[in-house]
Amino acid sequence: MSGLRDGVARPAGVELTVVIAAFDAEATLGAQLDALAAQCVPFAWELVVADNGSTDGTVALARSYADRLPVRVVDASATRGAGAARNVGVSVARAPLVAFCDADDVVGDGWVAAMRAALRTHAFVAGRFEGERLNGPRVLRSRTIPQTAGLQESTRLPGLHAAGAGNMGIRADVFRAVGGFDPGCLFLEDTDLCWRVQLAGVPLTWVPEAVLHVRLRGTLRSTLQQGYHYGSGEHWLALRYREQEERLRSIAEAGAGAAPVVPATGGATPRPAARAAAGAAGAAGADQHVGWRRAVHRLRLTAGDLARVRSVAEFRAWCWDLGFGLGFAFARLDTPSPVSVTRVAPGTAAAATLPPVDRTVPA
Repeated sequence: MSGLRDGVARPAGVELTVVIAAFDAEATLGAQLDALAAQCVPFAWELVVADNGSTDGTVALARSYADRLPVRVVDASATRGAGAARNVGVSVARAPLVAFCDADDVVGDGWVAAMRAALRTHAFVAGRFEGERLNGPRVLRSRTIPQTAGLQESTRLPGLHAAGAGNMGIRADVFRAVGGFDPGCLFLEDTDLCWRVQLAGVPLTWVPEAVLHVRLRGTLRSTLQQGYHYGSGEHWLALRYREQEERLRSIAEAGAGAAPVVPATGGATPRPAARAAAGAAGAAGADQHVGWRRAVHRLRLTAGDLARVRSVAEFRAWCWDLGFGLGFAFARLDTPSPVSVTRVAPGTAAAATLPPVDRTVPA
């Protein structure tokens, strides 16, 4: 299902592989590579840039750091999507521990060492997001950055945590045992992976000392587009996890004093318009075909929110909410199969051994 492969020779000295999925990331990748090159790392590690079919200078830029970083660029263009690209990166990883970061963010000081230290104790970890370094005040006022004080949680699957793949680490055997990222999940694929790993019996551990400086979308168009993508991803998850949602909700309702949780959207917490869109479609059994009556009701709610906008930051937030609602209600989705997981134990997870595959991008 995932296209994940194994069989790579793993030198005993390499302890951690950092994987970056990149697509036309020339404008931002340099800052991330500079931050990785500045890490003080007292152990052997490597960096794999999984290029998802870039047409700009992403590949050349990554290769130019070969004198400063233990970097390899691999061709991950066969299947579009960040999850599929990360799977290719892990398939050529030479270390038993894997950490993910993104091409448009910047890792904090000591991030590589913090990830390695955490993964030596825990099988699945996620670090802290920080937003002030890469974003201006106006952009920050328009978004609520998750994962600043703890893991994300979900009202959909009570008791399960989630985290953004831009600041995540996992033991390679566990990653392969659960099938890696699902290429069919194009957005919120990190939430899907988090839920499957936990349903397989491996907890997600919070590592606040692993800090990632996140870069938010700066234009109204990109904000609207990201909201739409997240909304479509949330709908895909709703379709896939219906059985688990019913079971976990029953468990949560049977418990007393359950703590409130926030949606695991990987971005801003949905405001009223987005919540109304998700709630209306969810109440209809997550049906992909939303009736005109509900669509009109949703547009009225959105118009009411727009009437209360008083600043550019609020308008940007409204665009994200509008995109989320439209994505949840109207995005064309292939109905996913219900999720199926097998419980795994770190260190004992076995994956099929295949002949080594050379995916290095030709010079």
